[in-house]
Amino acid sequence: MAPKTQKRKSPTGGRKKQKHGKKPQTLPDHEEEMPVSMESLGHPEIYPLVLTTKTQEIFNCRIDEDITDKLPYKLIKKEDIIEDLLNRAAVSDFHPVKKIVQEYPGDELLLVYDKDFKFGLNFYLIGTEEGKENYLNPPEVPEEQEEYKEYIPEDIYIYKPPVPKPWISLGSEKEIEEESVKESAKQITYRISRKRSEFGSPIKFSDQNASSVKDGYIECTTYPDKNFIIKQLEKDVGMQVVPQMKDTSTQTKCVEIALQQNEITNAFIDDWKYLAEEEGTFGDKTDTHLKEYQSFTDLHNLMEKTITCVAWHPTIYGLIAVSVAVRLCFEDRVHFSGKLLLQPSLILFWSFSDPIHPQLMLESPDDIFCFKFCPTDPNIIAGGCINGQIVLWDIAAHADRIENVKAGGSRSKKITLKPMFLLEPDSNKETMYIRHCAVSSIENGHRKVITDIHWLSDTFEINRMGSVFENRSGKCCQLVTCSADCTICFWDIRPQKALTPQPTERKKEEMIEIPFDVPSTFLHLDLSWKPLTKIRLSKGETSLDHCPVKISLNEEHLLYKTQAQRKAENTGEMDPYQNLEAGLANPLKPIDDFCTKFFVGTEEGEVIYADWKMERDHETGRLMTKKPVNLYTVHDGSVHTIQRSPFYNDIVLTIGGWNVAIWKEGIMTGPLLQSCCAPKRYTSGHWSLTRPGVFYVGREDGYIDIWDLLEKTHEPAHSQNICVTMITYIIPWTFSSKQQFLAIADYYGTLHILEIPWTLSHPSSNEVASISHYFEREVKHLGYVEQRRKIREQEKKEMELEMEKKKIKTYQKTKEQMEAELRMDYESYLEMEKSILISLGLIKVTENVSYLDML
Repeated sequence: MAPKTQKRKSPTGGRKKQKHGKKPQTLPDHEEEMPVSMESLGHPEIYPLVLTTKTQEIFNCRIDEDITDKLPYKLIKKEDIIEDLLNRAAVSDFHPVKKIVQEYPGDELLLVYDKDFKFGLNFYLIGTEEGKENYLNPPEVPEEQEEYKEYIPEDIYIYKPPVPKPWISLGSEKEIEEESVKESAKQITYRISRKRSEFGSPIKFSDQNASSVKDGYIECTTYPDKNFIIKQLEKDVGMQVVPQMKDTSTQTKCVEIALQQNEITNAFIDDWKYLAEEEGTFGDKTDTHLKEYQSFTDLHNLMEKTITCVAWHPTIYGLIAVSVAVRLCFEDRVHFSGKLLLQPSLILFWSFSDPIHPQLMLESPDDIFCFKFCPTDPNIIAGGCINGQIVLWDIAAHADRIENVKAGGSRSKKITLKPMFLLEPDSNKETMYIRHCAVSSIENGHRKVITDIHWLSDTFEINRMGSVFENRSGKCCQLVTCSADCTICFWDIRPQKALTPQPTERKKEEMIEIPFDVPSTFLHLDLSWKPLTKIRLSKGETSLDHCPVKISLNEEHLLYKTQAQRKAENTGEMDPYQNLEAGLANPLKPIDDFCTKFFVGTEEGEVIYADWKMERDHETGRLMTKKPVNLYTVHDGSVHTIQRSPFYNDIVLTIGGWNVAIWKEGIMTGPLLQSCCAPKRYTSGHWSLTRPGVFYVGREDGYIDIWDLLEKTHEPAHSQNICVTMITYIIPWTFSSKQQFLAIADYYGTLHILEIPWTLSHPSSNEVASISHYFEREVKHLGYVEQRRKIREQEKKEMELEMEKKKIKTYQKTKEQMEAELRMDYESYLEMEKSILISLGLIKVTENVSYLDML
């Protein structure tokens, strides 16, 4: 968080009004800082400055050249300083005293060289005419005072009486009041009287034995009283530490061996504990079965619907949200469009404490196919519709309703469920319907179904060019979506500054009446929300674009804050999203070393590594999307899952078609792991949250494949049937250190909650290092394969060149040369035939007779 700067006000306590007339020269619109004054040292007119060598050359105030010990000051014109502030703005060394320069009444300001750094810096500026005159023309000191000063040694301290100041309370009186002793017990009052006749009579005192007189004394023995017990909080004890010395000698060999063993091996380690962990993790193969824990089905909806997206509530344990859509194809949707308008499109909130009645129902203009909770405020939810619109909800007003139904009361306790017959009497329980706060503009958004949506991290934000800047608000204010219309859009939920005023639209907005049950958090976005920037992934020379289905950003692992942390941060603020500042209104600090590349899975089964940062076309000057860095065609179907590992941010899992692939960011040669074709098409998948080598994959036949890279890397380690229809979504959730759940949604609209066994939820002591070593080994293998491929390509090119050279030589030979070569080949053949016949004894060797003559 940037440090706050103090604003300097005018002496009247407010802003100065601008009079009519000549327009004054204005400086750049930067935030003015309060210059540091020496008022605490008795010099309120002095303002220390640091002048660099460049500034000294501009104003001719170079040390030891223009300014010396004899002449340690320089008069600078006010116009020159203002001109420097206009040219260099915040870079100017006079920027801290900009306000002082503007309000200075004179034409020249006095700049003094502070050689001894009396005021902390190498120069200081005198900000008043009176101070300048006192410096240039110091008041004359009387001669008597000067003579007296000569006789006063410098080492003698001159006493200055303290000046009384008004009392300023800093809370010390409260501390004194708390530390003071107060009487808590009631005082006892004694009344002593005597006869009036005895008034004034003389009194005589004498000694007597108290034990000899009855009731002569009263013994007050001590007894414990709980009301007057004082606990000792502090005790002062003095001790003298004396080193303890002991001189022993032994010649026992066994003791020496035992000491050496203690130094080599830790005798206090619990070997049984580690053996039990290894046995439970790798030895017990029967403990890999997912156990059915609970299921949710909307029994009140008569339409046949399927579950499109599932998300666990980030801070409320035992609460899960699902989005449902009608099970119709495109033609049927067009045919039954009239009936579909009468049916609500909902996101249902289910609780483990009530498996029959949804706790909340979020209404939307059309079926939702993806949604996400806001990481910085889970009461804010963003979803993508089938018609291309983005919907925003704010459930802060209903937070108490869903917090009171969380199961178990504490995260450490096991969830307890009520029997079904106990829930039947509440069948008439009223379900809360919540209307959306805002929807995006239909004309300027996506044209087709939104397939994926993500919140950008609260640490950065982007502009229309795709450049990355720091996020000073500390809230997630931007979204990224991808759609089947071949576009990826970035959205900002903050109000944008309009370039031209639109009074007509503003009047229409004022006339719209807001329903009482709809919060006005995002009223400024309703039906006018436009994307901040829109990118397309071109296929190259053709005019077609890639169709993105899923995306994975570099910073998608966002830590959701707990309910207590969120309440502590928002203390004194009713809703952190009520008063949002305009996006990128103030100049922000850019982040140069930020990775703007991301993974995209397409409908054609391609995995693209692209960059969202825009670039200008050299010919037209328009902003264009950069070409994809890499493109791989690995999957034989639409890529419906692309997710980074929770343990390695550069490891990405992609699932599509009939196979699975694992990638490493920065490796351009291909995937680290690519599975063979499965018996059935894959439909969804997710990494394990606690084991780095485990991930779950759902199939269209209702089975789930569990991959364990420590056990097998070429096929799933275990398969289990969950339902009779296609699995549409998978997402795990950690309830406690001893209990984890896996939410599986199917095509018929049932949400299955399964308990993950110990083997699949608890990693071994070195599993992270083992899986990391496996990925590094695969990277080396890919490098070796790529190197061998390049060598084979080079050899192939050399062989082709050699063949070309031989062909060229053959074509260049004359007819006589070719006949001579053929004659030589024929003669060599005859000689070989003669030697064979002689060896077989079929002919005899004759002198001076050739075999050709014999023939």
